Formats: sequence, C-alpha cells, structure tokens
Amino acid sequence: MKYESVIGLEVHVELKTKTKIFCGCSTEFGAQPNTHVCPVCLGLPGSMPVLNKEVLHYAVKAGLALHCDILPFSKFDRKNYYYPDLPKNFQTSQYDLPICLNGYIDIEVGGKTRRVHLTRIHMEEDAGKLVHSGASIDTSDTTFVDYNRTGVPLLEIVSEPDLRSGEEARAYLEKLRSIMQYLGVSDCRMEEGSMRCDANISVRPVGSDKLGTKTEIKNINSFSGVQKGIEYEAVRQAQILDEGGTIQQATRGWEEAKGITVLQRVKEGDADYRYFPEPDLIPIEVSKEYIEKVRAELPEMPDARRQRFQDELGLPEYDANLLTLEKQTADYFEDVVKEGIDAKTASNWMLGEFAKKLNEEGVTADQAPVRPAALAGLLKLIAKGTISGKIAKKVLPEMWSSGKSADDVVKAQGLVQITDTGAIEEIVKSVIAANPQSVADYKAGKKKAIGFLVGQVMKQTKGRANPGVVNQLLTKNLE
Repeated sequence: MKYESVIGLEVHVELKTKTKIFCGCSTEFGAQPNTHVCPVCLGLPGSMPVLNKEVLHYAVKAGLALHCDILPFSKFDRKNYYYPDLPKNFQTSQYDLPICLNGYIDIEVGGKTRRVHLTRIHMEEDAGKLVHSGASIDTSDTTFVDYNRTGVPLLEIVSEPDLRSGEEARAYLEKLRSIMQYLGVSDCRMEEGSMRCDANISVRPVGSDKLGTKTEIKNINSFSGVQKGIEYEAVRQAQILDEGGTIQQATRGWEEAKGITVLQRVKEGDADYRYFPEPDLIPIEVSKEYIEKVRAELPEMPDARRQRFQDELGLPEYDANLLTLEKQTADYFEDVVKEGIDAKTASNWMLGEFAKKLNEEGVTADQAPVRPAALAGLLKLIAKGTISGKIAKKVLPEMWSSGKSADDVVKAQGLVQITDTGAIEEIVKSVIAANPQSVADYKAGKKKAIGFLVGQVMKQTKGRANPGVVNQLLTKNLE
C-alpha cells in the first residue's frame, strides 16, 4: 500500500430534550414546517436566550462517559456565517472554552483495538433545514426553509485524526451511537438527522508522520455512507497525488446514488467565522460536586454489559457484541431471559428470526409489537416440544401481525407438533415404500439420502412431525 488515510470525525448528536437549547419551543420531530418557532430561535430583535439546564446536564453526562475532562468554566460564542437556514446570521456555539476536553473511545476492527482520542465536546444550537423541490439545490425550481430545527440542542463531538480506514470510522460511529443511547441523551436516529457526521480525510505516504491536505465530507447520514464516502475520497486523493496534482482544502458532499463526493465550497478556516463571546449568555461554572452527582447517574455502559453477558450468561463474544450494540436490543434480550429462557436460545432468536422481522419493518426492538414475554412464550412452546423450531418461524410473523400469543396462534392453526410415534411410523413406512431409489442410496452408504426422506415425511405432516422422532424412526426402519 502506497498511501494511508488519516481521518478525524466531527459528529453532531441531537440531544433528547423536550425543548430547545435557548427557548421553550418543542424539539419534536416531524411537525408541520415553522410551527415550533418563537422570537428567540428566530433571532428576532429584542429576544434573549436562556440556557436549557438539561442540555448542560446531558453534555456533562456524555463527557464523563467518554472519559473527558469537564471544564469548571466554559462559555458560549457566536460563530458568524451567512446561510438561509441560519436566521440570526450566526450560530451560538462554543469555541475556545468548551464544556469538555480530551477523552477517548476504544474500538475493535479486525481483532485489533484502537483508541480514538477526542479533542473536545461542545454544546451548540442546530440550524434550520432547507427543503428543495428537486433532488438538490442546483436541480430545484424552489427551495423552502423550515426553522423548526433551529435551536435544537446539539453536542459536537470532535475526534483526533486517529482513524485509518472507512471501516474504523464506521466502528467508531457505531460505538459512539451506542454510548449516547445507553446514556439516554439522544436516540441517534441518523435517518431523522439526530446524528450527523462530517468526515475530515487526508492521505499521506505510508511511513510518513506529516499530515496531508484534508477535505471535509459534510452531513453524511448513514454508517455505510460514512464508510463508502471515506473510501472513495481516499482513492480520489491518492489518484490526484499520483498524477502530480495537489489536494485542495475544501468541503465536499457525499452523493449516495452515484457513490462519489462532489465539491461544495472551498473550506473556511476559524478566522472566517469571526468568533467572539456571546454577550447575551453568562459563562457556565460547573462545580466538582455537580460533576460527581452526574457521574453517579451513569448507567452500565455497552462494554461492561457485553462482558457481563459473556461472564454471567455464558454468551459467545460474537452474540454479546451484537446484542449490546443497541440498548433497546440488549434490554429486550434481558427481559426475555428473565422469563426463564436459556440465554443462548434467546440470543439465537433475537439475532435470527426476530432481527429479520425488525429489519423488514424498519423498527427497533422497543417498537416491536411482539413484546419480550410473548417471544418467551413462543420459545417455551419449542422447549416443551409443543411445536418445532420450523413451525415457530411461521408462528412469529402471525404473532407480529395479529398481536396474538404463541399459544393462541398454534391452537387456532392446528400447529401442535405430532409426537405420537405410532402415527409418524405409518407415514415413515409409506415414504420408504414410495422412494426405493433413496432407500437404495442410503443402503449403499450414501447417508445423506436420509435427508430427502426426512423432508418427505415432514411434507406429509405439514411440518408438524417431531424431527428427532422422524430421524429415529427412519433409521430404525431402514436398518
């Protein structure tokens, strides 16, 4: 490999407060345009901001979970720039004295652990949203501005350039989202814009410690988009260098449909934003007592929960990793286990059929119509031998759509497993008689031929015969 990528991420996390950062307007997503606005978030003359104390609480909580130093004295600043979605022509943010400094996140990719250091975490307000009539501003006849999002509280989490690939960047984002969800400070729904990522990327010759010229990919709203965008940009920059060109420091956009980055504007520097202290907000002083009070509120974090699932429940590392990635999934899994279900059995279903239904419906575990006790009821029927695992895979979708219990679905559809050996043996004998070639293959040493015969028995019983009994009776009658 001739070049290596050097990547730093700026992640904006929308905080899950009921009201905006400096006013009492609702932060609810999906309202009619320009209905959650007031003189403060619209920046009308004479209006005065007041900091939402819950924003500070969430910022300190996130900083502690990410091993940051909480500054005892911080302040807000005005970041000046002109764009239609910014009604005040400046954004209230933090610059030289943010609420959190330093910190780190540990990630694992390809069996190797990397510590990604954090530069800072700061509080700021979100801007509004441009709504184009076409796919983008340059292909649109009209563009509208929705200011509902203006003033929604954000944490900007800035990493050091410690990442080296798109895959590592994705792992970092997944870990960060998991931590924010566990803390309860954000739902981190990228499809709703409550977690957005800007990726700074440069390339340099392998072995060099000198940073190359970076470009920034703005507002990527999916994990796959972050990974693909970084990988594309690394190749694009390497090709320019190979051809003797130079990299232009600029802001680029990721076009998902085309799989490319496109130039948006030449990159601004800090001086272009003309930062100065926000005169309408007093500085923030945080006491040691307050910090320790917030620290005491921290819940069990993803890494600790993953280890507990391995140590106490005996789950493999692979299962524990997947189950703890999203808090909703981990909570659901634990509720199923509390109903008396074996942990590995619950994990197999959670990561298999249940996950399949979640993906099909586009919902998270806490939104599933089949609640933990209901899924546990289904698994208990399998354990008792009332139904087979195969039948259970048909029962779950019916439970999902109808809201009925597993017991009710099984009884209504006559799905109770046939365990009567006498009844099954009669069918076994008829299948053997009807398939002489498979019988001959089996007796000639082709033991896999029994699989076809099992399938025929299951077909005749509509999947209701106990597979173990079928195998046993077929072996007995063939030999």
